[in-house]
Amino acid sequence: MHRGSRTGLATSGHTVAFGEYGLMALERCWMDAKQIEAARVAVTRHMKRKGKMWIRVFPQKSFTKKPLETRMGKGKAPLEGWVAVIRPANILFEVDGVTEAEARESMRLAATKLPIKTKFISRHQLAS
Repeated sequence: MHRGSRTGLATSGHTVAFGEYGLMALERCWMDAKQIEAARVAVTRHMKRKGKMWIRVFPQKSFTKKPLETRMGKGKAPLEGWVAVIRPANILFEVDGVTEAEARESMRLAATKLPIKTKFISRHQLAS
């Protein structure tokens, strides 16, 4: 798969569509599947079994990597992992069915697992 472009703002997935509260990306990156999973675990552990959570990003881009100290040539490298292309304004996670304080704390815990700056938003913030 080609490396593609990460320029510009998110054109889709930039509104809180399912839940009441969300976590919005403020920077651009390639977010690894392990980072998304770590954030998901942090949110579900804090919320215990209350409320509902949606993951709005999916790692569908493959990337390759050559071993260290390998000369150029000899074809394309083997698959290294899967990433999701994150642009500013992407909504990463959404939650509903919990209080704002619980949602804010669970999103704060998820944000510490991610490699970018994020912002807690609610559906009402985006509407006004």
